[in-house]
Amino acid sequence: MPIKLQLADTTLFTSSLWLQVREVGLDNEDLPVSELIPPADALQADSQGFLIRPLRITGEQPVLEKRNSYLCYVSSRYPRYYIDMRMSFVEYKAKFSSKTRSTLNRKVRKYADYCGGEIEWKVYREAGEMPEFFRLARAVSKTTYQEKLLDAGLPDSEKFFLEMEQLARQGRVRGFILFNQNQPVSYLYCPITNGVVIYAFLGYDPGYMNLSVGTILQWLALEHLFGESSFRFFDFTEGQSEHKKLFATDNVQCANVFFLRNGLRNMLLLHGQRTMNHFSQVIGDKLAQFGLKSKVKKMMRFGI
Repeated sequence: MPIKLQLADTTLFTSSLWLQVREVGLDNEDLPVSELIPPADALQADSQGFLIRPLRITGEQPVLEKRNSYLCYVSSRYPRYYIDMRMSFVEYKAKFSSKTRSTLNRKVRKYADYCGGEIEWKVYREAGEMPEFFRLARAVSKTTYQEKLLDAGLPDSEKFFLEMEQLARQGRVRGFILFNQNQPVSYLYCPITNGVVIYAFLGYDPGYMNLSVGTILQWLALEHLFGESSFRFFDFTEGQSEHKKLFATDNVQCANVFFLRNGLRNMLLLHGQRTMNHFSQVIGDKLAQFGLKSKVKKMMRFGI
């Protein structure tokens, strides 16, 4: 797992650690924890520790402290946004204000007009459809700031593609592509686990940013997923954004928690990331205070 020192969206330094990782699904029914306790599992010889994400938490925890023979580090805290899909799409739409519904409908109409009157988009779910989805989604992903700045675009690897095909054979994946004149402009990739649709990768061509193509594809995809009547939740996973907040029906407080061997190298890495995160937060708060944060983000991500 990479330990990154970042200033906003820019990675300044990365160090990789071999960790034993536990992914906690939204379907996990364990109660939130108020005390962070290291796993009882044996630590493997080549492992530097554990990473548990996203761990449901309650109350306040220290960012960095010693726990038994480990350094316990809360790298991030965030509301984990999700959609309760055990309702109809009509009921889901009712959660939005009339103003928001009007805005979403206006965006859809505007894009339909831009495309000549009708929006072209496609759902991918069968193994035989995955090569086309992968090719089109990768074409979009290469243009996105997520891939250029964060190394977080749709993975361009044979391993990932084969996993995608395997999930499709099991009926456990949905892919969505939005087009303009047969050109892909936005993609959404969602694996499915235990009835939970996971928001894994979303990207859009920055040339279409002013047409809100990412928002439009999200809306169309959700209407389709609700129509299947097969899912319990749509999980936006970790991280905060206005996009997730807009579409979610609920959220739960979570954290990503490291338990690392107590050593000088690990201590320096964790203190370095903690310091850089604090510095980024201070700068972000100052920019927000002067109304410049969104403008600087756009400039860093899209050069505008």
